[in-house]
Amino acid sequence: MTRAMNRLAGLLGILTALIISSVSTSIVSGQSAAAPPLVITAYNGTAPVKPYVSPKTPWGDPDLQGVWSSDDTQGIPMQRPQNSPAIDGPPGQVATGLYQTDEQWAARQKQMQQGIQNALNAIGTFRGDYARRSFRQTSLIVDPPDGRQPAITPAAEKRRAPRDRGTFGDGPFNTPEDFTLYDRCITRGIVGSVLRVVYGNGNRIVQAPGMVAISYEMIHDTRVLYTDGRPHLNQAIRQYLGDSRARWVGDELVVETTNLTDKTSIGLNGNGLRHSDQMRITERFKRVAEDVIQYQITIDDPVTYGKPWTISLPLTPLEGNVLLPYECHEGNLALMQSLSAERAEDRALEEDLKKGIKRARRPVQDGNPQAGGGGRGRGAGAGAAGAPAGGRGNAPAEGDQER
Repeated sequence: MTRAMNRLAGLLGILTALIISSVSTSIVSGQSAAAPPLVITAYNGTAPVKPYVSPKTPWGDPDLQGVWSSDDTQGIPMQRPQNSPAIDGPPGQVATGLYQTDEQWAARQKQMQQGIQNALNAIGTFRGDYARRSFRQTSLIVDPPDGRQPAITPAAEKRRAPRDRGTFGDGPFNTPEDFTLYDRCITRGIVGSVLRVVYGNGNRIVQAPGMVAISYEMIHDTRVLYTDGRPHLNQAIRQYLGDSRARWVGDELVVETTNLTDKTSIGLNGNGLRHSDQMRITERFKRVAEDVIQYQITIDDPVTYGKPWTISLPLTPLEGNVLLPYECHEGNLALMQSLSAERAEDRALEEDLKKGIKRARRPVQDGNPQAGGGGRGRGAGAGAAGAPAGGRGNAPAEGDQER
């Protein structure tokens, strides 16, 4: 009896080890069970009259190639207002809160048309990008169902720092580490590279057997997504854009990304509270019409968020079909001028003390009337890629876009 029990215990031990190994392998490979199925918002809550069949590449993969843009998500907020009532969907559809009423959608379309007119009337060689069509989405977040970003964990709150906003914030600026990687023209991260901002929203996709490559217009990052079944890199190797492995599930490209650092954020332009190096991202790409790719991102970072959350948005063709050069490093004066302005304020404080004047340090955004300050202040001067002198922005909320 004892021998039989020992044998049973041994078998149970082996089975437990296999289960743990399987779970660990799944976590390391980034195949999180938390990622929900694709939510297709491009149809505005209705079903297409005729199911779309994706074209194929010469080697038989679904064809996602082209230059796509998030410009047409203009007006769609990241999350819905807190405690917002359920919003009716299109006629005959169940109210889910994810789609606008006809009246609300008409108002968004009117706003979009005004934006087009404003852009066409702009004077100068540069103007912001604008939407050509609108969608009914009430928020980019589609999961949780309330359209709200999950609560930040206490551990993540402890690592909030002025660096999360870089030159949009008040510093202090003592070393390059006090800036965001966007300020430094290094990267906006995966999520921040796709979310719509005032310009530079192009995403070029090219394919070859066993791989898909996506290039982002701003900061001009390029990711290679291997579909040939190769394993992830060793977990000891960390990269700003992580290590991505992809697979085809029918006409849908599913991408699992691991091996991230804790140096990037997931807000607009990659600004905002930094995530942890434990974050895993699941992306889904599916061509749902000739001129629409539905793109979905699930963020799974238990160190930073109370639970995983998902955004989904339509990507539509970029006008001109060409990514414009974004010479960020070449014209980046933000760091030099921000650091020199800080040192100038150090000297000014010292000189005032010699005169018997003891005052508070002037905030970086002091010269920005829209930030509540007055006078010229000690702004960052010309910002990344030649932003106007006197500071880079209007002191926008965390994660806001470049002005």
